[in-house]
Amino acid sequence: MNAPQLVFGWHDWLALFVHYLMLSLMSLGGAISTTSDMHRFLVEDKGWLSQAQFSDAIALAQAAPGPNVLFVALMGWHVGMNTGSLAAAFAGVAVTMAGILLPSTIFTYQVAQWGHRNRELRAVRAFKQGMAPVVIGMLLATSWLLATAGPGKDSWPLWLLAAASCIVIWRTRLHLLWVLGAGALLGAFGFV
Repeated sequence: MNAPQLVFGWHDWLALFVHYLMLSLMSLGGAISTTSDMHRFLVEDKGWLSQAQFSDAIALAQAAPGPNVLFVALMGWHVGMNTGSLAAAFAGVAVTMAGILLPSTIFTYQVAQWGHRNRELRAVRAFKQGMAPVVIGMLLATSWLLATAGPGKDSWPLWLLAAASCIVIWRTRLHLLWVLGAGALLGAFGFV
């Protein structure tokens, strides 16, 4: 089900851009760690995307080769296409990608240079160690959002598969792609 046709003014494009600028500065674990807030903004608050478009954008970008930030471009594409215009779709890609990439890229570059020059300072080492739990928490929030947007109460096979995959990855040396392939086959044959 697609979102209804939208009518976008310059203030809507600006709101989208500014929101992605702010998300960029929060994306400590990468852009994927901010998907819960993207969902809140795009699906729940604004209604610019449907739940299916949101989930499909993430799934497609994660399955495709290349950087996982491509889901941001797909969300911008869907927002633009929901206005009924191909030009708006390209504008959506440009607005969301520029918003998510510019601040974090500039900030990361500057901080990385400073951190490298001062890597022996106690504060720099403490900051690096302290950020790990924050990143893990943001990634867990994203995982929960994607897991609960699934088929519903009869999704225990998905949870079982996720738990089994975690254990296999954690306790064996089996490459992650084999586990991903096994999950894809189970899904293709309708087991999960």
